Amino acid sequence: MFSGSYTAMVTPFKNGEVDEVALRLHVNFQIENGTHGLVPVGTTGESPTVTEEEHKRVIQIVVEESAGRVPVIAGAGSNNPVEALAFAKAAEQSGADGILCVAGYYNRPSQDGLYQHFKFIHDATSLPMVIYNIPPRAIVDIQPETMNKLAQLPRVVGVKDATGDLARPSIEKYLIGKEFSYLSGEDLTAIAYNSVGGNGCISVTSNVAPKLCSDMQQACLRGDYVSAQTIHEKLVPLHQALFAEPSPAGIKYAMSLIDLCTQDVRLPIMPLQADTKEKIRSSMESLGLLG
Repeated sequence: MFSGSYTAMVTPFKNGEVDEVALRLHVNFQIENGTHGLVPVGTTGESPTVTEEEHKRVIQIVVEESAGRVPVIAGAGSNNPVEALAFAKAAEQSGADGILCVAGYYNRPSQDGLYQHFKFIHDATSLPMVIYNIPPRAIVDIQPETMNKLAQLPRVVGVKDATGDLARPSIEKYLIGKEFSYLSGEDLTAIAYNSVGGNGCISVTSNVAPKLCSDMQQACLRGDYVSAQTIHEKLVPLHQALFAEPSPAGIKYAMSLIDLCTQDVRLPIMPLQADTKEKIRSSMESLGLLG
């Protein structure tokens, strides 16, 4: 079962290309600072604007550089199930430990259409699958009854929940009734999600604060919510600053401050405004992240 602090990795760019040196550096930075797992080429990895070749190469590099030290759940998201399957196959061939698959954004499928979308990918691959439920981006919401139906498929092993609905893990746990990975997809509500049944988070903030995020998740896993809350409260200003403008501009700027990558993003994501940069810098200073 996947649990703990997983990082929704950025895809570093330099001069318009994937910066493979920075990506390898980032993998090691994450592992050395306690991150429990890596999730490349999801939303934070700018999957909509990397090419198919870049997408597959990023997965290959992350799997290769992590060298089995932590699990890699590779992004295999698309509103076209055929394309999603191609990404899943590439993840499988690269040696990833799982795939993260998102609902059919823009298509706006029915609940049965959602089920069939994920089942199509599931049936043609051998990797464990985490279902990504993010209605604010995908428009459609995978209802608990549909999640339960998906959980009965042998290799659907968890959910990344970015619904913002803190009743959701309790309802899904009741319906599913077996071991399943409940991973929050929102940094600001991650500790609350854990308190009602979650067992981890696929985090954006952990790109730049991996040890703090890992320590918080470890505290939750051992039931020490006093320690977890103390860390969470320190992280709140950083969480807020990172999402003041469309992601991943914020997290890439934060990473540039500690020389992990450039702040380059691809259109239609734009560089940050000066006041947002200052909020990020200030919150990182208060956390002791700028050395």
